[in-house]
Amino acid sequence: MQLKKIITRYWVSLLLLPMTPFMSYAITASIMKSSNAQLSPSTIESQLIKKFSALEKQYGGRIGISFINLRDNSTIYYRENERFPFASTFKVMAVAAILKKSESDTRLLNKKIAYTRQQVNNSGYAPITSKHIQTGMTVEALCAAALKYSDNTAVNLLIEQLGGPNKVTAFARSINDEYFNLTRWEPKLNLVYPGESHDTTTPQAMSLSLKKLVIGSALQKPQREKLKGWLIQNTTGDTKIRASAPTTWIVGDKTGSGSFGATNDIAVIWPSNSAPLILSIYYVQDHINAKHNNKVIREVTTDLLNAIK
Repeated sequence: MQLKKIITRYWVSLLLLPMTPFMSYAITASIMKSSNAQLSPSTIESQLIKKFSALEKQYGGRIGISFINLRDNSTIYYRENERFPFASTFKVMAVAAILKKSESDTRLLNKKIAYTRQQVNNSGYAPITSKHIQTGMTVEALCAAALKYSDNTAVNLLIEQLGGPNKVTAFARSINDEYFNLTRWEPKLNLVYPGESHDTTTPQAMSLSLKKLVIGSALQKPQREKLKGWLIQNTTGDTKIRASAPTTWIVGDKTGSGSFGATNDIAVIWPSNSAPLILSIYYVQDHINAKHNNKVIREVTTDLLNAIK
Protein backbone atom coordinates (compact mmCIF):
# COMPACT_ATOMS: atom_id res chain seq x y z
CA MET A 1 0.00 0.00 0.00
CA GLN A 2 2.81 2.46 0.90
CA LEU A 3 4.59 1.68 -2.35
CA LYS A 4 1.37 2.35 -4.27
CA LYS A 5 1.03 5.85 -2.66
CA ILE A 6 4.62 6.75 -3.56
CA ILE A 7 4.11 5.70 -7.19
CA THR A 8 0.85 7.70 -7.40
CA ARG A 9 2.53 10.89 -6.05
CA TYR A 10 5.38 10.41 -8.52
CA TRP A 11 3.06 10.30 -11.53
CA VAL A 12 0.99 13.27 -10.32
CA SER A 13 4.20 15.32 -9.95
CA LEU A 14 5.24 14.46 -13.47
CA LEU A 15 1.84 15.50 -14.81
CA LEU A 16 1.85 18.87 -12.99
CA LEU A 17 5.44 19.79 -13.84
CA PRO A 18 4.76 21.03 -17.41
CA MET A 19 1.76 23.05 -16.18
CA THR A 20 3.67 24.94 -13.51
CA PRO A 21 4.97 27.77 -15.77
CA PHE A 22 1.43 28.31 -17.14
CA MET A 23 -0.06 28.44 -13.66
CA SER A 24 2.62 30.93 -12.64
CA TYR A 25 1.93 33.07 -15.74
CA ALA A 26 -1.79 33.03 -15.06
CA ILE A 27 -1.22 34.32 -11.53
CA THR A 28 1.22 37.00 -12.77
CA ALA A 29 -1.16 38.12 -15.52
CA SER A 30 -3.97 38.46 -13.02
CA ILE A 31 -1.82 40.65 -10.78
CA MET A 32 -0.70 42.81 -13.74
CA LYS A 33 -4.27 43.30 -14.88
CA SER A 34 -5.24 44.44 -11.42
CA SER A 35 -2.32 46.85 -11.12
CA ASN A 36 -3.05 48.40 -14.55
CA ALA A 37 -6.75 49.01 -13.87
CA GLN A 38 -7.83 52.43 -15.16
CA LEU A 39 -9.07 55.09 -12.82
CA SER A 40 -12.75 55.90 -13.04
CA PRO A 41 -13.79 59.22 -14.62
CA SER A 42 -14.99 60.48 -11.25
CA THR A 43 -11.62 59.68 -9.67
CA ILE A 44 -9.76 61.43 -12.47
CA GLU A 45 -11.95 64.51 -12.18
CA SER A 46 -11.50 64.54 -8.40
CA GLN A 47 -7.73 64.45 -8.83
CA LEU A 48 -7.85 67.26 -11.40
CA ILE A 49 -9.97 69.44 -9.13
CA LYS A 50 -7.34 69.04 -6.42
CA LYS A 51 -4.64 70.05 -8.91
CA PHE A 52 -6.56 73.13 -10.04
CA SER A 53 -7.21 74.14 -6.44
CA ALA A 54 -3.49 73.74 -5.73
CA LEU A 55 -2.66 75.95 -8.73
CA GLU A 56 -4.93 78.67 -7.35
CA LYS A 57 -3.17 78.49 -4.00
CA GLN A 58 0.21 78.57 -5.71
CA TYR A 59 -0.44 81.51 -8.03
CA GLY A 60 -3.41 83.25 -6.38
CA GLY A 61 -6.70 84.22 -8.01
CA ARG A 62 -9.38 82.09 -9.68
CA ILE A 63 -9.19 79.60 -12.54
CA GLY A 64 -12.25 78.73 -14.63
CA ILE A 65 -12.24 75.68 -16.88
CA SER A 66 -14.67 74.05 -19.29
CA PHE A 67 -13.37 71.03 -21.22
CA ILE A 68 -15.51 69.00 -23.64
CA ASN A 69 -14.26 65.82 -25.30
CA LEU A 70 -16.43 65.34 -28.37
CA ARG A 71 -15.31 61.73 -28.71
CA ASP A 72 -17.83 60.78 -26.03
CA ASN A 73 -19.17 64.22 -24.93
CA SER A 74 -17.49 63.80 -21.54
CA THR A 75 -16.72 67.01 -19.66
CA ILE A 76 -14.34 68.30 -17.01
CA TYR A 77 -15.33 71.50 -15.21
CA TYR A 78 -13.88 73.82 -12.60
CA ARG A 79 -15.66 77.07 -11.66
CA GLU A 80 -17.41 76.64 -15.00
CA ASN A 81 -20.40 78.82 -14.13
CA GLU A 82 -18.50 81.68 -12.49
CA ARG A 83 -18.03 84.93 -14.38
CA PHE A 84 -14.61 85.94 -15.68
CA PRO A 85 -13.49 88.98 -17.74
CA PHE A 86 -13.33 87.67 -21.28
CA ALA A 87 -10.82 90.26 -22.59
CA SER A 88 -9.97 89.57 -26.24
CA THR A 89 -11.59 86.13 -26.33
CA PHE A 90 -14.82 88.04 -27.09
CA LYS A 91 -13.43 88.71 -30.57
CA VAL A 92 -14.53 85.22 -31.61
CA MET A 93 -18.14 86.21 -30.95
CA ALA A 94 -17.78 89.58 -32.71
CA VAL A 95 -16.27 88.03 -35.83
CA ALA A 96 -18.86 85.24 -35.78
CA ALA A 97 -21.60 87.90 -35.67
CA ILE A 98 -20.12 89.52 -38.78
CA LEU A 99 -19.91 86.15 -40.53
CA LYS A 100 -23.53 85.45 -39.65
CA LYS A 101 -24.56 88.82 -41.10
CA SER A 102 -22.59 88.04 -44.26
CA GLU A 103 -24.81 85.01 -44.90
CA SER A 104 -27.60 87.38 -45.92
CA ASP A 105 -25.47 90.39 -46.92
CA THR A 106 -23.22 88.78 -49.53
CA ARG A 107 -21.27 91.99 -50.17
CA LEU A 108 -20.37 92.61 -46.53
CA LEU A 109 -17.01 90.85 -46.38
CA ASN A 110 -15.73 92.72 -49.45
CA LYS A 111 -16.84 96.12 -48.13
CA LYS A 112 -13.90 98.55 -47.73
CA ILE A 113 -13.78 100.34 -44.37
CA ALA A 114 -11.95 103.66 -43.94
CA TYR A 115 -10.64 104.72 -40.55
CA THR A 116 -8.38 107.32 -38.97
CA ARG A 117 -5.10 107.36 -37.12
CA GLN A 118 -6.99 108.63 -34.08
CA GLN A 119 -9.10 105.46 -34.06
CA VAL A 120 -5.94 103.38 -34.25
CA ASN A 121 -4.31 105.27 -31.40
CA ASN A 122 -7.40 105.09 -29.21
CA SER A 123 -7.73 101.31 -29.59
CA GLY A 124 -4.52 100.61 -27.69
CA TYR A 125 -3.29 97.78 -29.92
CA ALA A 126 -3.30 97.79 -33.72
CA PRO A 127 -0.49 95.72 -35.27
CA ILE A 128 -2.30 95.30 -38.60
CA THR A 129 -4.70 98.23 -38.98
CA SER A 130 -1.90 100.70 -38.19
CA LYS A 131 -0.27 99.67 -41.49
CA HIS A 132 -3.33 100.38 -43.65
CA ILE A 133 -4.61 103.76 -42.51
CA GLN A 134 -4.17 105.29 -45.97
CA THR A 135 -5.95 102.52 -47.87
CA GLY A 136 -8.48 101.17 -45.36
CA MET A 137 -9.30 97.47 -45.09
CA THR A 138 -12.07 95.14 -46.15
CA VAL A 139 -14.39 93.68 -43.54
CA GLU A 140 -12.93 90.23 -44.20
CA ALA A 141 -9.39 91.53 -43.67
CA LEU A 142 -10.52 93.18 -40.42
CA CYS A 143 -11.95 89.84 -39.26
CA ALA A 144 -8.63 88.14 -39.95
CA ALA A 145 -6.71 90.89 -38.15
CA ALA A 146 -9.00 90.67 -35.11
CA LEU A 147 -8.61 86.91 -34.72
CA LYS A 148 -5.12 86.19 -36.00
CA TYR A 149 -3.42 89.22 -34.42
CA SER A 150 -5.97 90.38 -31.81
CA ASP A 151 -6.07 93.83 -33.45
CA ASN A 152 -8.25 96.14 -31.33
CA THR A 153 -8.97 98.70 -34.03
CA ALA A 154 -10.10 95.91 -36.33
CA VAL A 155 -12.63 94.55 -33.87
CA ASN A 156 -13.92 98.05 -32.99
CA LEU A 157 -14.59 98.67 -36.68
CA LEU A 158 -16.41 95.35 -36.91
CA ILE A 159 -18.55 96.25 -33.90
CA GLU A 160 -19.44 99.52 -35.66
CA GLN A 161 -20.63 97.52 -38.68
CA LEU A 162 -22.87 95.49 -36.39
CA GLY A 163 -24.32 98.55 -34.64
CA GLY A 164 -22.52 98.52 -31.28
CA PRO A 165 -21.48 96.12 -28.48
CA ASN A 166 -25.10 95.24 -27.65
CA LYS A 167 -25.46 93.72 -31.14
CA VAL A 168 -22.62 91.31 -30.42
CA THR A 169 -24.37 90.30 -27.20
CA ALA A 170 -27.61 89.91 -29.14
CA PHE A 171 -25.88 87.52 -31.53
CA ALA A 172 -24.66 85.49 -28.54
CA ARG A 173 -28.26 85.25 -27.32
CA SER A 174 -29.32 84.05 -30.77
CA ILE A 175 -27.15 80.95 -30.30
CA ASN A 176 -28.51 80.48 -26.76
CA ASP A 177 -25.51 81.92 -24.92
CA GLU A 178 -27.13 83.65 -21.93
CA TYR A 179 -23.89 84.68 -20.20
CA PHE A 180 -21.80 86.54 -22.81
CA ASN A 181 -22.13 90.25 -22.01
CA LEU A 182 -20.24 92.76 -24.14
CA THR A 183 -21.02 96.36 -23.18
CA ARG A 184 -17.90 98.36 -24.06
CA TRP A 185 -15.29 98.79 -26.79
CA GLU A 186 -11.58 98.06 -26.88
CA PRO A 187 -9.57 98.76 -24.80
CA LYS A 188 -11.96 99.81 -21.97
CA LEU A 189 -13.61 96.37 -21.83
CA ASN A 190 -10.39 94.90 -20.40
CA LEU A 191 -10.91 96.55 -16.99
CA VAL A 192 -13.49 94.57 -15.03
CA TYR A 193 -13.60 94.89 -11.24
CA PRO A 194 -14.43 91.85 -9.08
CA GLY A 195 -18.17 91.25 -8.96
CA GLU A 196 -18.98 93.15 -12.17
CA SER A 197 -20.82 91.31 -14.95
CA HIS A 198 -20.19 93.59 -17.92
CA ASP A 199 -17.65 92.32 -20.43
CA THR A 200 -17.62 88.87 -18.86
CA THR A 201 -18.67 85.33 -19.64
CA THR A 202 -18.45 81.90 -18.02
CA PRO A 203 -16.08 79.13 -19.16
CA GLN A 204 -18.94 76.72 -19.81
CA ALA A 205 -20.93 79.24 -21.87
CA MET A 206 -17.90 80.07 -24.00
CA SER A 207 -17.06 76.41 -24.65
CA LEU A 208 -20.62 75.68 -25.72
CA SER A 209 -20.66 78.73 -28.01
CA LEU A 210 -17.29 77.79 -29.50
CA LYS A 211 -18.62 74.31 -30.18
CA LYS A 212 -21.69 75.71 -31.99
CA LEU A 213 -19.67 78.19 -34.03
CA VAL A 214 -16.70 76.05 -35.10
CA ILE A 215 -18.08 72.50 -35.02
CA GLY A 216 -21.85 72.92 -35.11
CA SER A 217 -24.30 74.58 -37.47
CA ALA A 218 -24.63 78.09 -35.98
CA LEU A 219 -22.85 79.34 -39.11
CA GLN A 220 -23.18 78.11 -42.67
CA LYS A 221 -20.25 76.02 -43.88
CA PRO A 222 -18.35 78.75 -45.84
CA GLN A 223 -18.52 81.14 -42.86
CA ARG A 224 -17.69 78.36 -40.41
CA GLU A 225 -14.61 77.40 -42.44
CA LYS A 226 -13.39 81.00 -42.45
CA LEU A 227 -13.75 81.23 -38.67
CA LYS A 228 -11.98 77.90 -38.20
CA GLY A 229 -9.12 78.93 -40.48
CA TRP A 230 -8.50 82.24 -38.70
CA LEU A 231 -8.43 80.52 -35.30
CA ILE A 232 -5.95 77.92 -36.54
CA GLN A 233 -3.77 80.71 -37.98
CA ASN A 234 -3.79 82.68 -34.71
CA THR A 235 -0.36 84.12 -33.88
CA THR A 236 -0.89 85.05 -30.21
CA GLY A 237 -1.32 81.64 -28.57
CA ASP A 238 2.08 79.95 -28.82
CA THR A 239 2.74 80.24 -25.07
CA LYS A 240 -0.73 79.12 -23.93
CA ILE A 241 -2.87 76.11 -24.90
CA ARG A 242 -0.88 75.45 -28.06
CA ALA A 243 2.32 75.05 -26.05
CA SER A 244 0.90 72.03 -24.18
CA ALA A 245 -0.68 70.24 -27.14
CA PRO A 246 1.30 67.65 -29.16
CA THR A 247 2.86 69.19 -32.26
CA THR A 248 0.97 66.78 -34.52
CA TRP A 249 -2.40 68.10 -33.28
CA ILE A 250 -4.19 71.09 -34.81
CA VAL A 251 -5.16 73.93 -32.47
CA GLY A 252 -7.41 76.89 -33.23
CA ASP A 253 -7.51 79.38 -30.39
CA LYS A 254 -8.17 82.94 -29.27
CA THR A 255 -6.28 84.46 -26.38
CA GLY A 256 -7.13 87.38 -24.11
CA SER A 257 -5.53 89.40 -21.34
CA GLY A 258 -6.62 92.32 -19.18
CA SER A 259 -6.44 94.06 -15.82
CA PHE A 260 -6.27 92.03 -12.60
CA GLY A 261 -3.85 89.74 -14.42
CA ALA A 262 -6.64 88.31 -16.56
CA THR A 263 -5.07 85.57 -18.70
CA ASN A 264 -7.36 83.61 -21.01
CA ASP A 265 -7.35 81.18 -23.89
CA ILE A 266 -10.21 79.38 -25.64
CA ALA A 267 -9.57 76.69 -28.22
CA VAL A 268 -10.82 73.94 -30.45
CA ILE A 269 -8.24 71.15 -30.56
CA TRP A 270 -8.14 68.46 -33.23
CA PRO A 271 -6.11 65.46 -31.98
CA SER A 272 -4.65 63.01 -34.48
CA ASN A 273 -7.27 60.42 -35.41
CA SER A 274 -9.81 61.50 -32.81
CA ALA A 275 -12.77 63.81 -32.31
CA PRO A 276 -12.19 67.49 -31.45
CA LEU A 277 -11.75 68.87 -27.95
CA ILE A 278 -13.25 72.18 -26.78
CA LEU A 279 -11.32 73.99 -24.06
CA SER A 280 -11.92 77.34 -22.36
CA ILE A 281 -9.54 78.50 -19.62
CA TYR A 282 -10.00 81.79 -17.77
CA TYR A 283 -7.74 83.09 -15.03
CA VAL A 284 -8.03 86.30 -13.02
CA GLN A 285 -6.22 87.57 -9.95
CA ASP A 286 -6.99 89.83 -7.01
CA HIS A 287 -4.84 92.89 -7.73
CA ILE A 288 -5.53 95.33 -10.55
CA ASN A 289 -1.88 95.46 -11.63
CA ALA A 290 -1.19 91.73 -11.29
CA LYS A 291 1.00 90.28 -14.05
CA HIS A 292 -0.42 87.96 -16.68
CA ASN A 293 0.50 84.30 -16.18
CA ASN A 294 0.55 82.10 -19.26
CA LYS A 295 2.06 79.29 -17.20
CA VAL A 296 -1.30 78.70 -15.53
CA ILE A 297 -2.90 78.11 -18.94
CA ARG A 298 -0.14 75.69 -19.95
CA GLU A 299 -0.28 73.71 -16.71
CA VAL A 300 -4.06 73.35 -16.80
CA THR A 301 -3.92 72.21 -20.44
CA THR A 302 -1.19 69.68 -19.70
CA ASP A 303 -3.16 68.21 -16.79
CA LEU A 304 -6.30 67.88 -18.89
CA LEU A 305 -4.61 66.31 -21.90
CA ASN A 306 -2.72 63.85 -19.69
CA ALA A 307 -6.02 62.88 -18.06
CA ILE A 308 -7.71 61.92 -21.34
CA LYS A 309 -4.71 59.90 -22.45
